Amino acid sequence: MTAEAPTPVVLTERVGPVLVITLNRPQARNAVDRAVAEAVAEAVQLLDSDPQLRVGVLTGAGGYFCAGMDLKAFLRGESPRVEGRGFAGLVEAPPGKPLIAAVDGPALAGGFEIVLAADLVVAAPTATFGLPEVRRGLVAAAGGLTRLPARLPRAVALEMVLTGKTVTAAQLHPLGLVNRLAPEGEVLAAALELADEIAANGPLAVRASKRVIDESPGWPHAEMFERTRQIVMPVFDSDDAREGAAAFTERRAPVWTAT
Repeated sequence: MTAEAPTPVVLTERVGPVLVITLNRPQARNAVDRAVAEAVAEAVQLLDSDPQLRVGVLTGAGGYFCAGMDLKAFLRGESPRVEGRGFAGLVEAPPGKPLIAAVDGPALAGGFEIVLAADLVVAAPTATFGLPEVRRGLVAAAGGLTRLPARLPRAVALEMVLTGKTVTAAQLHPLGLVNRLAPEGEVLAAALELADEIAANGPLAVRASKRVIDESPGWPHAEMFERTRQIVMPVFDSDDAREGAAAFTERRAPVWTAT
């Protein structure tokens, strides 16, 4: 008898122009060990390098998004980081293409930091988010301390960080951190619907728009428009820009050719 192949710790599935990336360690609440980090990094590289893929959706299996760093693996000496991409193979170098976090269950510690590295969030109202590191004598060092105050009012972010308490998606939705709420069990479908809305648009325009939004907070005010032009003018000069204008005037759906 041949031994069964081990179950992949991260699953990838193409759904049209969308790449679904699923953390697949439900027995460990999808906690991130070295293998998960490396597999996520490979999936992110695939998303960015494949011209047929336009949007990524990141989710978790088994009713849990991610419990963060696998502490057992950490105690064994494993690092859940990938050189150049950071924790979970993602947080220090998210993809250039849009990434949606589909959260149907708890996203805690590093799991929440993975969510914060995504561009958009779709979640069940009961999904929980938190940075409980201080309760363990640790610090949320994978982007939580910098990204959370950028996504929430400072006082709300501080309370979450300093108390380590969890907050539901229903509470975060009015504050803008969660884009869309969906019933439990329907979160992935709702995330794919949002991904399809994005993927229907010009891929060059989408990537350039995301890049400006991502990079512009660090730009000097006097250079803002010049730096924006450097990124967006190639889009205006592209075949897709002409196709978009033609499709609008001809009242038809555009056919994008740029990758």
